[in-house]
Amino acid sequence: MVSDGVASAHLGVGARSGVPVDEVLALIEAVLREAGLRRADVRSLATLDARAAEPGITGAAEELGVPVRGFTAAELAAVPVPHPSALPLAATGTASVAEAAALLAAAAAGGGTAAGGAGPTGGTGGLLLVPKRKTRRVTCALATSVPVRPNEDAPGVRLLRRTHGYIAGEPGSPPTIPTPHTTAAMDMHLHTDAHDLRHHGDAEVRDEKLIDLAVNVRTNTPPDWLRRRIADSLTGLAAYPDGRAARAAVAERHDLPSNRVLLTAGAAEAFVLIARALPVRRPVVVHPQFTEPEAALSDVGHEVGRVLLREEDGFRLDPAAVPEDADLVVIGNPTNPTSVLHPADSIAALARPGRTLVVDEAFIDAVPGERESLAGRTDVPGLVVLRSLTKTWGLAGLRIGYVLAEPETIAALERSQPLWPVSTPALVAAEACMSRAALAEAEHAAHRIGVERAHLLAGLAEFDEVRTVEGSEGPFVLLRIDGADAIRERLRSLGFAARRGDTFPGLDRNWLRIAVRDRVTTNRFLQALDQALLMGG
Repeated sequence: MVSDGVASAHLGVGARSGVPVDEVLALIEAVLREAGLRRADVRSLATLDARAAEPGITGAAEELGVPVRGFTAAELAAVPVPHPSALPLAATGTASVAEAAALLAAAAAGGGTAAGGAGPTGGTGGLLLVPKRKTRRVTCALATSVPVRPNEDAPGVRLLRRTHGYIAGEPGSPPTIPTPHTTAAMDMHLHTDAHDLRHHGDAEVRDEKLIDLAVNVRTNTPPDWLRRRIADSLTGLAAYPDGRAARAAVAERHDLPSNRVLLTAGAAEAFVLIARALPVRRPVVVHPQFTEPEAALSDVGHEVGRVLLREEDGFRLDPAAVPEDADLVVIGNPTNPTSVLHPADSIAALARPGRTLVVDEAFIDAVPGERESLAGRTDVPGLVVLRSLTKTWGLAGLRIGYVLAEPETIAALERSQPLWPVSTPALVAAEACMSRAALAEAEHAAHRIGVERAHLLAGLAEFDEVRTVEGSEGPFVLLRIDGADAIRERLRSLGFAARRGDTFPGLDRNWLRIAVRDRVTTNRFLQALDQALLMGG
C-alpha cells in the first residue's frame, strides 16, 4: 500500500548517456523523501525509449524492483509539462522527459490515454507529486494515478487528466494534495507543500563552469590578509580549538559580555541548535526567506507555521500577521531572497513574553552602517540574532558564524553542540574579522555593493518582461519573469547560473534571485538575459 493514500507512484527519469546508477538512485531517493514516500511505493520507472536500456536507468529500476517503461519522443512531446526546458526540447522534442514520462506512466497504469477528456464512464489521469528535480546528468519527477470524472475535461477541474500536468500544491490540485502557499495572502499556514527546502544556491553551480549569480558570497574573497591569517593558523592544528579569544572579540565588537555569544559552524548550524535545544510548541517562519530554519525544525518533528508576505505589499512585514500563540518566530533581515530590509522596530514588535524571536542577519553587514540591525540589543525579550562571516569574507568552505542571545539561551544552545564545533582556522578568521580594519573594509564593501546593485536594477528596469522587488538592500535582487524557470535554463546555456525561486515558500517558478556582481559581469548578464528573453519568442 502506497503511503498517505497515494494509489500508485511512478517515476519519470531523464538521463544523459553513461550516467552511473548511483547518481540516478541518489536523485530518486531525494524525490521520494520530498514526497514522503518509500521505495516500496514506486510502481514503475519511465523514460524516453532511447534511454530505456541505459545501464544507469536499468540498474536503478532493478534496485527498486520495478519495470522500466519507455515512451517514444512523440508520446512524450504530446504531454504539456509545467516546467518546460529549452535544452531537452531541442535534444529530444519534449520539454521535460522526467515530467512527461512520469505523467504518462501514471495515467497508463490506470488505463488512461495521452490526450482528451474522460469518457462517459470516466478514466484515469496522472498528477505530479514532485516536479522535476535535477543533478548535472539526471532529472527525475514523481507522479501518481488519479481518477477523472465522466466527461470531465475543463481545465479547472479538481481531479485532472494527465495532459494538464498539475503540480502538487498548485491551484486546482485535488484536496489530498497540499494546498498552495501563494503570495496573494499574508496568512499562517502549516508546512504541507513540496518546496525543496534543502535546495540552495550552490547546487546551481556544481559540476559546471558557469558565471555564478546564484551564490551570495562576495567575489574575490577572502582578501589576502585574511588568507594569510588563516594559513598561519595551520601550524597550531595539533592543539584542540580554543574559542575564548574569538568569542571575546565578537563580544567586544557588539559591546556584549561573552556569555551572550556562541560561535557556530556557520549560521546554518545555529538553526539546527535552535530546533534541537529550545522548548518549542508552535514555531512560525516568516516567508519567503532562507529555508534552512524551517527544514531544521521539521527534521526534529515540529509542524512549522508559515507567514507568507505578499508581493503587492513589497514583501514587507506586518507584525500583526504573526499568530499571538507562536512561541518561536524566525525572520531574516535583510531577507533572503527578497532583499527587503525590515525596520528594526517592526521586528522588535514581534517580541513577546515566552516567545523566542530569531532574526537571521546573515547579510546585514552588506548594508551600509548595518541599519536596522538588532545585534547588541539587550532590551528585546527572547531575542536571538544570528550572524554569518561566510558571505562578506568568502568563508563558506570554512564555516563560521555566531549567535547573540540571552545567557540562558546561549547555554542551552551550547549544550547541544558537539565538542570543539568550530575549527582553529575558523576561530582565527572570526577574531580577525572583528578588528577595526576588517570592519572598515566590510563597510566599504557594503557601499560598493549598493552602487553595483543600483546599476543592476537600472539595467533590469529596461526589460518590460522583468519586475523587481522595490527597495532592495541586500547583495542580491529578486525578480519576476513569466516563465522564469525556462529563462533560467536558457541563461545556463549562455553561461550564467541564477538562483531558482520556486524552492522558497511564497514564490513560484516565475521568480529568480540574482547576486550583485561587478559592473562588467552585470553588463554581460544583462546581454545574456536579453538573449534568453528573445529565445523564448
